[in-house]
Amino acid sequence: MPTMKTGQSKWLLAAAILVLTFLAYQPVWRAGYIWDDDVYVTRNPMLTETDGLRNIWFSTHQGSQYFPLVYTTLRIEHRLWDLNPLGYHLVNVLLHSLDALLVWAVLRRLALPGAWLAAAIFALHPVHVESVAWITELKNTQSTLFYLLALLAWMKFTDKETVRPWRFYTLALLLHALALFSKTTACTLPAALVLVLWVRSQPIGWRRLAQVVPFLVLGIAMGSVSVWWEGHLGHYQGNYFAFGGLERLLIASRAVWFYAVKLAWPTNLMFSYPRWQINPRSPLQYLWLIGCVAVTLVLWWRRNQWGRGCAGAVIFFAATLSPVLGFIPLYTFRFSFVADHYQYLASIGLIALVAALISRQAGAWHLGFPAQCALSLTLLLVLGVSTWRQARVYQDSETLWRDTVTKNPGSWIAHCNLGAELENLGRPSEAKEHYEQALRIEPGCAEAHYDLGNSLARAGRFEDAIQHYEQALRLINSDYPRTFNNLGIALYRLGRLSEAKERYEQALQIKPDYAEAHFNLGVVLERLGKSKEAMGQYEEALRLKPGLAEAHYNWGLALENAGNTPEAIRHYEQALRIKPDYPEVQNNLAWLLAAHAPSEGGGPVRAVTLAERACSLTTNSAFAYLDTLAAAYAAAGRFYNAVPTAQKAIELARAAGQQQAANEIAIRLELYRSGHAYHESTSTPTSGNP
Repeated sequence: MPTMKTGQSKWLLAAAILVLTFLAYQPVWRAGYIWDDDVYVTRNPMLTETDGLRNIWFSTHQGSQYFPLVYTTLRIEHRLWDLNPLGYHLVNVLLHSLDALLVWAVLRRLALPGAWLAAAIFALHPVHVESVAWITELKNTQSTLFYLLALLAWMKFTDKETVRPWRFYTLALLLHALALFSKTTACTLPAALVLVLWVRSQPIGWRRLAQVVPFLVLGIAMGSVSVWWEGHLGHYQGNYFAFGGLERLLIASRAVWFYAVKLAWPTNLMFSYPRWQINPRSPLQYLWLIGCVAVTLVLWWRRNQWGRGCAGAVIFFAATLSPVLGFIPLYTFRFSFVADHYQYLASIGLIALVAALISRQAGAWHLGFPAQCALSLTLLLVLGVSTWRQARVYQDSETLWRDTVTKNPGSWIAHCNLGAELENLGRPSEAKEHYEQALRIEPGCAEAHYDLGNSLARAGRFEDAIQHYEQALRLINSDYPRTFNNLGIALYRLGRLSEAKERYEQALQIKPDYAEAHFNLGVVLERLGKSKEAMGQYEEALRLKPGLAEAHYNWGLALENAGNTPEAIRHYEQALRIKPDYPEVQNNLAWLLAAHAPSEGGGPVRAVTLAERACSLTTNSAFAYLDTLAAAYAAAGRFYNAVPTAQKAIELARAAGQQQAANEIAIRLELYRSGHAYHESTSTPTSGNP
């Protein structure tokens, strides 16, 4: 690409990168959330709770690794546009555009030819779609922003002409910290700082190396935190991470070539690539390592002819990839050794090299300005269209996982996640097929057993569900609180209350702040006749999760059974504030308001409103709710409505084989016919009501 000399031209070229990037990523404007976006955004309490910011920075939370600045950014975004995915996607695209502009700025400072073309290729390369279209990968776009700014500050610091250079040193150190707080792979910055000095032919003495040490200390510290955090989350369990040194070297050498090939020929991109088998006994697996050694020797041999920029680009590529090559175990190695988003930052090295070669070759061929523009625009058009097409894959979870299982049918995690998405979409039979396929691919997949157990439990097949939950627990060393909790639910549904209680208690031993397990334990204790203990569990569940409407409902039910009507009403009211369309609560609260005098907390007018809504939500098909509505009409003096409503309730009760309930409603019906309302002291309530 020809060099632009004027300031106006620079602004036009910068604007071109911004416009082209936003056009290429136009499909994500309408995209939603995928995979672990729920952990980061849609169901992340740290984005909404009053003490969320403190927890983001100073607690050992379970929200993936320690990315406090990413969570802080997401918290700000949540305040701005709540859960509208458009805002999150546009921020990612904007950050990616700014990263491309910073690539241009860094390469220009390094005096590398084709700097603008490299930036444009970086902006439009389809291998980066995963980092830009996936909201969670704000980690990449934000970390790279601070990483490149730190490089620019370092270059300013090391320039001899800079006045008061230590300001820029301090700034570079601060920017490095921000990059690390966004993603720990920014720990490679110290190597990049030394590489910049070498490419610029600046002396690298002990004084310069000493200046790099604080950056190195920061990187090692954050790297150690990440390794500990992965262990804290339990991500290093199983044979997936039991690789020896030679095996890790084979993984790393093959991964380097994989990423280089995807940059050179970005076809068949997928969210989860096949996980290749590692066998140190196979001579063919050493070809990748031999290739890496050969490239290193050739670069050294031709260092004087090719210049430092060529070697520097390759070194940057390999060095910035190093944290994700397998020397340090990663959770994702369970299903794949590579991922497109792992080379987001590293790709700058090879992209810069290719852009420089194109620029120099164009000069060697004496191509004029129009020809150079045509060549560059053709390349960018091809990349931009490829990016646009790839971005469409990220429209939603179903689209993403269907694309993955099509391209990689052996991906058990893709089948698991597609099953979960189909389950959410109300297609349980399709979901079950994918769970079973995941288990055919990977019989030892605890997640597939867990998900299949959930699917079977929803279908009412609790015995089968229990088998899969127990198998999941055997595979993960009994350290999975959700599985214990769901196993408890299945046992509860089968009436095995003592066993269910034990499972909930096991879940709470692992995760004492598990609100749902406290709630479920309360339900079991209530059934076991331990109402006081049950209310204690409901109280703890609400302390941990104030928005748990079910806990308010059950607590209210326990209080009502204990004869504490005012407190029961208070908890029912709270449940409805959290979940307005909660028919069970509407019915129970309406019953209390209808069956008690105003002096006892009753309220017939509101009782009618609540009971009508409960009946509407259940399409007037629940005889107990119609019984409540009849009582509410009578309490409000609307006996002309109460009588036919009670008659309808009797018909439904008899049709359901509930003759006792029908008889009880009939007793109340006689009251309504004689112009009297029902009160708790007058008769016995229907068995369908509390």
